[in-house]
Amino acid sequence: MLRRVKKYISDNNLLHDGAKVLVCVSGGADSVALLDVLLRAGYECNVAHCNFHLRGAESDRDEQFVRNLCRNIVSRIKTPAAWMEDGIPIFVKHFETESYAQSKKKSIELAARELRYEWFGELAQETGSTAIAVAHHQNDQVETVIMNIRRGCGLKGLCGMWPKSNNPYSGIQVPIVRPLLCTTHDYICHYLQDIRGLEWVEDSTNADTAYRRNAVRAELSQWTKAEIEHVAELAERVQKELQG
Repeated sequence: MLRRVKKYISDNNLLHDGAKVLVCVSGGADSVALLDVLLRAGYECNVAHCNFHLRGAESDRDEQFVRNLCRNIVSRIKTPAAWMEDGIPIFVKHFETESYAQSKKKSIELAARELRYEWFGELAQETGSTAIAVAHHQNDQVETVIMNIRRGCGLKGLCGMWPKSNNPYSGIQVPIVRPLLCTTHDYICHYLQDIRGLEWVEDSTNADTAYRRNAVRAELSQWTKAEIEHVAELAERVQKELQG
């Protein structure tokens, strides 16, 4: 995993060596793996965690898990840097997501997205981070491509998510990077459980197929790893074609 992600970062010019990175960590498997890999790769990481107060006690559980992770993960790094001495710096933001969604007449999903990415941009600037790292992987990429196709799309829709992009909800020019687009969710879980021995928490709403993306995710759970990889590779090829 470490070798694969480092190569993907290099091939796509996502981060320079030793860069300070704002890592967005929910506590789920994907974001835990992202933080672990970036730390092992030698990046200086600050952690951003959003508490949207949408799942009652589960939201607070996730926040506490991430706080504990930032304290304890240092012991899992072979040669910790001096800046890790007191743990990984963590910043937590509490949002009144439901009231914001109502006032803006937006869905909860869109409201949460707007709130977090606007804050990520502000926090990245405050911490001097050169990039905002999010944990999207190949399964997420395939979900995005399938949803774009169903809505009706051209070649840009087939690109899905790019390895590096601008923040759509902030005028602050700190790019969003996706170092895990080179791997699948299944491999991420294998990496955490069987290689690194790290725990994570599950978001119970991920099983709610009333959300469109979750419904697509449930469909894709029947796909093989090879099928997921093939569609993700298609998105990558289309991106390269459009870049010329």
